Amino acid sequence: MNPSSTSLRVRLPALVLVLEVILLVLYSFFVTYDDNANAKMQNNMTIPMDNSLYRDYPYFADVQVMIFVGFGCLLAFLRFYGFSGMVFNFLTATFSIQWAILVQGYFQFYQDGKIHLGVINLINAEFACAVVLISFGAVLGKTSPVQLLVMAFLEVPFFSVTEWAVLKYIRVNDAGGSIVIHLFACYFGLGVTFVLYRPNLNNGHSKEITSYHSDILSVLGTLFLWVFWPSFNSSLTLKGDDQHRAVLHTFIGLSSSTMTAFALSAVFNKKGKLTMADIQNVTLAGGVTVGASVDMMISPAAAYALGVLGCTACFLGYRYLTPFMAQRLRIQDQCGIHNLHGLTGLISCTAGICAILLATEETYGPSMYEIFAHRSPPEGDPKLLALRQLIPGLKAGLGRSAEEQALYQVAAIFTTIAAAAVGGVVTGFVLKLPCLASPADDDCFDDALFFHMPTDFYTEGQG
Repeated sequence: MNPSSTSLRVRLPALVLVLEVILLVLYSFFVTYDDNANAKMQNNMTIPMDNSLYRDYPYFADVQVMIFVGFGCLLAFLRFYGFSGMVFNFLTATFSIQWAILVQGYFQFYQDGKIHLGVINLINAEFACAVVLISFGAVLGKTSPVQLLVMAFLEVPFFSVTEWAVLKYIRVNDAGGSIVIHLFACYFGLGVTFVLYRPNLNNGHSKEITSYHSDILSVLGTLFLWVFWPSFNSSLTLKGDDQHRAVLHTFIGLSSSTMTAFALSAVFNKKGKLTMADIQNVTLAGGVTVGASVDMMISPAAAYALGVLGCTACFLGYRYLTPFMAQRLRIQDQCGIHNLHGLTGLISCTAGICAILLATEETYGPSMYEIFAHRSPPEGDPKLLALRQLIPGLKAGLGRSAEEQALYQVAAIFTTIAAAAVGGVVTGFVLKLPCLASPADDDCFDDALFFHMPTDFYTEGQG
């Protein structure tokens, strides 16, 4: 391939300029402060420490670490692609959050012609960003930063519309984002990589290797994700006992999946030796598998079992399913997102449905109608009045039965997968445009295509 066809000299500055002009104009016309950030809303009755900043910012900070440090380091596992893994993650994440504030804001925080901005918007936008970065894992090493920015530009609206439709019209319980985050991100990414299929890479690439230092850096990313995942799963749950359970279940699920990952790695690998790829990815499975039921009364034992089950499915997926998908289905899933987010997401959704079917007032008390808000009686129902005596301010619901809610959960799963796959395929065709600086097969997984490299780039670690 002609080097000028992948040069960023014109393409990247031009795209960034266009995106920044669009963002600046839209922010100027449509974004304002919410009540907690607006000076005009403060008076002598306002208590500064009641500001939502002090409730929401710790979760925002934790998710920030996951997005920029956790994902960034995790994606730096390739020997010759560490710069790109971390830096393209940085670039894509920064843009995705800016763009999601606008797109999600229109659907969730739009009032009187303005998007009202507060820290809670940033948390939601970072979830949209996480979706983009998970999908990025499917095409790691095979795309240019121009392609990744275009992918983020298209994926955020696809995700925001799907999230809005699922939460507003289908109305599901999905505190940890197993449906709208993990499943959407996974099948969107698989749709993109299906279109961008490179048959010459099915048998590997000379630079598709790791090194001692790149593996250490990647495990560091895993540790950051592992430590802060309880905040990710609990940040948007109801405050109080719901959020408390979410933290407990996430930690227990992660702990059991970690223990299981070490055992499986030793059993399945030659001479009983551990593989760094297992430690980098499979240990995180428990954080996903508890997601859909993370705020429910599933019991600590169930959270532990979900961690074990999710880890096992994830491990076997990496070992057997990923090669099968590449050889037979034209899906080259570079980071195995189908294992860590797809398979575990489906297990999580199934566990959530079971938890919904088993939920009773005997287990939850009247707070069942807060956790499962759509099962709350509708306005005017005498039972709602009685419940409000026990839980003041309880919102009217739809009066769904457990079985009805379970069916809506199933509908949301299929709707999300279908929307994600279609969006991914459409985005993949856009990314094939020659002007987006797609690297040739020989140039994949190589930082030197886009970066000025230090003199020891090709010799470091060799002796």
